[in-house]
Amino acid sequence: MSELALRLPDPVILAIPAFVGLAALEILVARLRKHPAYELRDTAASLTMGLVNLVQAVLFAGVIWWSLQATYEWRLFDLPVTIWTWLALLFAEDLVYYWFHRLSHEHRIWWAAHVNHHSSQHYNLSTALRQHWTGNLVFTWALWLPLALVGFPPALIVFQKGISLVYQFWIHTEQVRRLPRWFEAVFNTPSHHRVHHATNPRYLDRNYAGIFIIWDKLFGSFAPEDDAEPCRYGIVKNLGSFNPLRIAFHEWVDIGRDLRKAGSLREAMGYLFGPPGWRPDGTGVTSDILRARWQAERSDATTEAGTGAGAAAD
Repeated sequence: MSELALRLPDPVILAIPAFVGLAALEILVARLRKHPAYELRDTAASLTMGLVNLVQAVLFAGVIWWSLQATYEWRLFDLPVTIWTWLALLFAEDLVYYWFHRLSHEHRIWWAAHVNHHSSQHYNLSTALRQHWTGNLVFTWALWLPLALVGFPPALIVFQKGISLVYQFWIHTEQVRRLPRWFEAVFNTPSHHRVHHATNPRYLDRNYAGIFIIWDKLFGSFAPEDDAEPCRYGIVKNLGSFNPLRIAFHEWVDIGRDLRKAGSLREAMGYLFGPPGWRPDGTGVTSDILRARWQAERSDATTEAGTGAGAAAD
């Protein structure tokens, strides 16, 4: 292991006391506001998901570290370890995270690994701990290898990934409504991330940001939170279960069922890499279809309101 890796702390480990303190504060604030934020069985499921995620992360750490180091041997540039290199990595790693997150929603094989994070119908700081068990098995970590190829030291990449995880913990709350406008314009916030966890058609598959919301605005995936339409949390077809095994593997089981009935290689690839909800006969319901239906209903309602207003004026 490099000398740099030995010097850099693990941001997640250092942040654990803050995680516990913030969760306790959230519970207190929610009770004072008479707005219960936690459900015991749901929280227990989230904590279990987080603990197993930590175990599998340790098991895969060697493979990921070796891959980063092997890629770094072919680096295009020798980037010095300076504050400027870290600032460049801050944005570069966050851009990688944006595309990882977006791919995890738009392609079913990666959604199967990510869906458990969205499975809670509650939105609180414990939800941040409801992490994947299978993401490393489908090579989601490989998206970070180009950073090492560019020349960012592997230890610095791992450190920045930890910073991103720590940042994203605190945005999983309903107790913070809006932050100053300049902050909301640049950074991911509780308001932006509530949208990401919502199942309302207008909010589906929006706000993939890690730290900077600018990527969503740049790539057309941003949606603001509308106070007139509160967020409904969970997934489109909620599980109704607190069993961590079902939470972690239900989508993989469904994929297996679909692959068994696939009539061709094209259909099998569609079930694996198409958007969640895709069906070869066109009867599936994807996020784009749900959003299109909502937009059509909204347009029809606007037209009817305009017609009614015109008739009243006559």
